[in-house]
Amino acid sequence: MDEPVVVAALYHFARLDDFRDLREPLLALCQAQDIRGTLLLAQEGVNGTISGTRVGIDAVLARLRADPRLAALEHKESFSDRHPFLRLKVKLKQEIVTLGVPFVDPNAVVGTYVDPQDWNALISDPDVVVIDTRNDYEVAIGTFAGAVDPKTRSFREFPRYVSEQLDPAKHRKVAMFCTGGIRCEKASSYMRQQGFETVYHLKGGILKYLEEVPESESLWQGECFVFDERVGVTHGLKAGEAGLCHGCRRAVTPADRESPKYEEGISCPACHDELTGEQRARFAERRLQLRLAAERAGKAE
Repeated sequence: MDEPVVVAALYHFARLDDFRDLREPLLALCQAQDIRGTLLLAQEGVNGTISGTRVGIDAVLARLRADPRLAALEHKESFSDRHPFLRLKVKLKQEIVTLGVPFVDPNAVVGTYVDPQDWNALISDPDVVVIDTRNDYEVAIGTFAGAVDPKTRSFREFPRYVSEQLDPAKHRKVAMFCTGGIRCEKASSYMRQQGFETVYHLKGGILKYLEEVPESESLWQGECFVFDERVGVTHGLKAGEAGLCHGCRRAVTPADRESPKYEEGISCPACHDELTGEQRARFAERRLQLRLAAERAGKAE
């Protein structure tokens, strides 16, 4: 039996003034270990999701943690039968997660970390406003019971949501979460700067919660959207049932597939009414070509 592919999601906020110099050695190591996925380097830290063998992933994590500034880097693991990514990217960025607001530094000020085991009690407190800091298409396939969906299309829209919908004098306790913890950590730093005094965020994000909290005790509903071919994961970080619409790249649930607006490879209920005739024809042609290629590959075997 082939060794399963390890998928590691990681991030760490740290002051990396020399981040540009870190790229080439890290890229060379990843290439030598056949690592795939994406790593982002910025002055504020490192972020990414990568896949590879056990030996390869361990080698990359060891290299990162060998830097004293990244010694406390944490990661979440799941497993796949094959690489969920097609290629490797190691990129230099202005931010490792783009909020678009200058001088937001989780290294300087941040909210209170909450371990997965303590999360249920916190979000069950009626005085706590629970906010999902992810994008609307991620929230669509799963979130925590009772959480507020800001309906943002990108993380850059979160500051506007805060200014329009939240008030430090009224919302005295705020708890936030995201996929792996990076967005809610940066969001907590931003909100602290905006005068919100009591701000919590889920340490390790949804992925850590699904990994550590038993399903029988869970307040999570649905699947957690992930940015690879698995699309969604469930408790124990097992691959879920969600697929991906090739028209709009949103997640497609089993219920969506039953809709008359779902056409495999063309559209889903979210984008069906938005597609032009030209787009529909192009997607249909792509679907045909993929089917023919699959049939040719089958005959070749």
